[in-house]
Amino acid sequence: MIELVIACFIGILIGTTTGMIPGIHVNTAGAILFASSSFLLTFLSPEFLCVLMVSMSIAHALIEFIPSMLLGVPQEGTATSILPGHRMVLQGRSKEVIRVVSVGGFGGIMVTILMLPLFAIALPTLHEATKPFTWIILLTASIYLTYRLTANYRDFIWSLLLFILSGILGWILFQTPISSGITLMCTFSGLFGISTILFSLNDSSTIPHQNPFYELDIDYNKFKSIFAGGITGAILGFLPGFGPAQGTVIAQAASGASDNDDDDTVNFLLATSGLNVSDCLFSLIAIYIIGNPRSGIAVYMSYLIFEMSVNHLAIFIFASLIAVSVSLVLSLKLGDSFSRLMGGVDYRKLSIGVILLQAIILYVFIFYYKAPVFYMTLALVTSIAMGMLPHYIGIGKSHLMGVLIIPAIVIYFQMFI
Repeated sequence: MIELVIACFIGILIGTTTGMIPGIHVNTAGAILFASSSFLLTFLSPEFLCVLMVSMSIAHALIEFIPSMLLGVPQEGTATSILPGHRMVLQGRSKEVIRVVSVGGFGGIMVTILMLPLFAIALPTLHEATKPFTWIILLTASIYLTYRLTANYRDFIWSLLLFILSGILGWILFQTPISSGITLMCTFSGLFGISTILFSLNDSSTIPHQNPFYELDIDYNKFKSIFAGGITGAILGFLPGFGPAQGTVIAQAASGASDNDDDDTVNFLLATSGLNVSDCLFSLIAIYIIGNPRSGIAVYMSYLIFEMSVNHLAIFIFASLIAVSVSLVLSLKLGDSFSRLMGGVDYRKLSIGVILLQAIILYVFIFYYKAPVFYMTLALVTSIAMGMLPHYIGIGKSHLMGVLIIPAIVIYFQMFI
């Protein structure tokens, strides 16, 4: 048992490191571990490696909000939260925003664990019943949510157009033999990261002194947002094509939160972080509940343990509880340290530095995986240009998640029609 606790803390350390490095996805570390598994299994058990991966993915999911909130560098689950998070940082509220996303992530995973017996009963049947109609559910939900998140007819048309265009971009990229990890890193960097930072440079923003005081009272609306995030994260376990970023829109509608005024911004971020971390856990335990791994880490685990038992499930839940508890403390400490360093920093220089860092990391992986440089550069430029449009049009960037949803609609349409 002690070796599994050691594995848990090693995973937390790796997940914290990958979470703090802009642009690095936890699946990258998972792929390295899995590629080394034939060697590691000569002196480690499959359970050791799986616990390490579980704790690593949980820690990464919570810690990655720090560079996302403070630097504007997205992963899939944090992409839609960048703008409201940035607004709070530019108001000198970085300590508050770190606490919001930390509490939301911790609460979301608690909700998922508490609701696990209900999910285990309901989701397998629901998963089988809805599989032939998946493309209809995705299409209907996308159109409805696009309508719900727009204020008028003009915004709805623009949002629908950007949803379709981003979907076409995603479909083209995913049809190539290039690693999906590289294409996702490229498109998310362009659509949500670099484009957001470039637009903010036009405002000549400066990072103000960060307020050392913060206030976060968990009232009914905030609890509802955390609960909505936790529930939505589990629901995404059987909705293919819908990841944390799309689920944020669903959680936003379910909790009644938006990112417009101050209270709604906090509720929105609570739902986002709760969803991201709970989806991370549920994507792993979905192997047991519906027999379907829902993330790269889960796929690696399914190869290491061919038949997951209730004992395995209990071990992974215990590991996730340790990981999210330790990561909560680390998130607060690292976030506070980061916010102190940001006070008085030249925002323009910091933003340019982040853009360069993202580009360097992206091209390191492009060269490492031997992806075509010209093609990936064209994809990055296209993604940046498309990511700039919502800022100038005045609509939300969540509609750009068509980059993942439309390819999923097409694939499931082809499978069942």
